[in-house]
Amino acid sequence: MKHRALLKLILCYLAAVITMFIMLNFFGARTLNRKMLAERVRMLTEEAGLIAEEYVTPYYRDAAKLSDMLTQLRSVDRFLGTRTWVVNTNGVVIVDAAMEARGMNVDNLDPTFLDRIVTDGYMTEVTFPGIMPREKLAVAQPIYNNYKLRGYVCIFIPMETVRQAGYEYLDIVNICYLVFFFLLLLIFIFLYFVTICPVRRMTKVTEEYARGHFGAPMKIRSQDEYRDLANAIQFMADEFQKLDEYQKKFVANISHDFRSPLTSIKGYAEAMADGTIPPEHQKKYLDIILFETERLTKLTSNLLTLSGLDSAGIPLDIASFDINGIIRRTALTFEGTCTKKRITLNLEFHGEELFVDADMGKIQQVLYNLIDNAIKFSNADSSIDIKTEERGSKVFVAVKDHGIGIPKDSISKIWERFYKTDLSRGKDKKGTGLGLSIARDIIQAHRENINVISTEGVGTEFMFTLSKTDF
Repeated sequence: MKHRALLKLILCYLAAVITMFIMLNFFGARTLNRKMLAERVRMLTEEAGLIAEEYVTPYYRDAAKLSDMLTQLRSVDRFLGTRTWVVNTNGVVIVDAAMEARGMNVDNLDPTFLDRIVTDGYMTEVTFPGIMPREKLAVAQPIYNNYKLRGYVCIFIPMETVRQAGYEYLDIVNICYLVFFFLLLLIFIFLYFVTICPVRRMTKVTEEYARGHFGAPMKIRSQDEYRDLANAIQFMADEFQKLDEYQKKFVANISHDFRSPLTSIKGYAEAMADGTIPPEHQKKYLDIILFETERLTKLTSNLLTLSGLDSAGIPLDIASFDINGIIRRTALTFEGTCTKKRITLNLEFHGEELFVDADMGKIQQVLYNLIDNAIKFSNADSSIDIKTEERGSKVFVAVKDHGIGIPKDSISKIWERFYKTDLSRGKDKKGTGLGLSIARDIIQAHRENINVISTEGVGTEFMFTLSKTDF
């Protein structure tokens, strides 16, 4: 079953060879015999007309003797391998180059001979018992003298001669067929190497990819569609390898981020349950448990959000809304956190209202993640600037903090899922490394742009665009 394509190629080759053989040796042979017969009839008819005009007509004009005509006809017969008769209108043979049928009445042997040969121009498989027992091809041309029919010149040639000429040509055709047979074999061998072999190699390598061996090389040397297919498979394997590595990293990160708070919660809960932590100190450790629980809740929420974005392709409910109002509402949710860290949120809007076309819930989530990220990296007694600006058909939204900034080697990685800089882990252990990835996916789903500018020790500014409502 693994060689079905090769079997089909072999069957196609055999079908082509057999079909060509049948066409050449049956239909081709018949056509060739008909053409050879027509060519021989034409040649003999011209010869009979020439004999009638050059040799027989002078006899009827008394310009030549019968013996002279007989000598000339014998020369023609020896040259052409034929037998020539001169028959009068009564059907009597007056001249036979072989001297066997002279004086014979053709009508007595075959009453329809002259009528048929004059009507059709030729006859095949003609026999005369005792005179010409073997089959002959016969042609005839009339003899005229003074506009009066005097008789006919009949030329006979053995049918074997006509058939033999056809066989000789057919032998040449069959030799050409054998050459074609081997050429076709070479063509099919070439097709095997340029079609089936690359497919087999790609199948073998693909099976290796299916086993997880993504390093197996895809060696296709041809510069054609098979090379393009091989490159596509190789690209797919590379993507699967990246996905496999991402999955392992994903599981490792999830395990780490879940295990740490769960370990703290379990440890402190057991300590309070067995009395290791006295009742007067339990509030402190209950606050830690609540802190870790909040961290787990946030991580779970972000994971569910990412799962929804991946599976549904981020469906958007586009509507027109006031982006300034959404920013105000989102900023209020951080009032308690900002008060605790003594951080001021400065809102600077372009006009009182500024309407955009977007998914309001998704944009509010982007704003929440960016503001939360800014608070996380801001120092105490600092400020965060949130600004909107209208430029043509676009609205620019910026969230800028004056905190620790992002190292240069980390800026290109901050959009990766679960990526956290060392600073973020030390600054705020509640970080999941998913917020910025979610924000980027949402903005890109809107076919808009999100960018970041950061200087380490100075601060970070995130900016994204939205389409302005066209009233």
